[in-house]
Amino acid sequence: MTSTVDTDIDRAAFGREWEQWHREHETRRADRHGFLAVTGLHWLGDEPIALPDAPGTWHLGPGGAVVELAEDEALELDGKTLRGRHTFAPIPERGGVALPFTDGEVTGVVELARRGGHTIVRPRRADHPFLATYAGTPTYVPNPRWRIAARFRPFDAPRPTAVGAAVDGLTHVYDAPGVLEFDWRGETFALTAFPGHGDAGGLLVLFTDATSGLTTYAANRSVSVVAPDADGWTIIDFNRAVNLPCAYTDHATCPLPPAENRLPIGIEAGEKTPLARVAVSSASAAPAVPA
Repeated sequence: MTSTVDTDIDRAAFGREWEQWHREHETRRADRHGFLAVTGLHWLGDEPIALPDAPGTWHLGPGGAVVELAEDEALELDGKTLRGRHTFAPIPERGGVALPFTDGEVTGVVELARRGGHTIVRPRRADHPFLATYAGTPTYVPNPRWRIAARFRPFDAPRPTAVGAAVDGLTHVYDAPGVLEFDWRGETFALTAFPGHGDAGGLLVLFTDATSGLTTYAANRSVSVVAPDADGWTIIDFNRAVNLPCAYTDHATCPLPPAENRLPIGIEAGEKTPLARVAVSSASAAPAVPA
């Protein structure tokens, strides 16, 4: 197995392509209703919860999440306006629905989702101060040496893999289809891969490395990997390693890497630790996960 895919790559063109990719990534991240606009994380149970910055009083009913909207409150669902009382259909694990709303001149979205077996509500507001002050994420200078050839070795059947979360007491379970093996400076490493987002057959790797907690975010980073070819080969481009939402806010439930994905080498590529994040004080924080 070779350590890199291209030894004669046009570095200038590579840098321009990376800059465009990262600029687009930052644009999505800083969307007015994106994750940087999340103002709270609320765990639903039997007791009604009134959101301080979004419409509705919420609780869990026998059939699913229930919202009670005051006379002057409304939410949108699939183009329809919700008023009064509404019971939502059950939400699958890692699924969710976005419920737009308007508060005066401010737009927002209530995210109703299922994470780690719990139902959560996360409001997002376009006027969130953190979103307004976000100045971008520092990165390493893109370098083709971090485009590494990897061989995908599938399991006989997808392997349920439990990992921790940014929230204490929460567990995520993913069906891992296999591992990605790569060589770096004479050593071979194997990373458990999870199904990717969007690209058919694509993979997602959660990892930490020797830079974690120093120049990069301590808990995790992720990198998307294109679908392997017919012989099982693909490329891990660590230049495209990005932070998960938990690097920016305590209002995230991001998964942590499995133990085998904690690399002993320093991956000096991709995104570094954010310059700022939203932290919730212990005095105002709700219990991590309701019993």
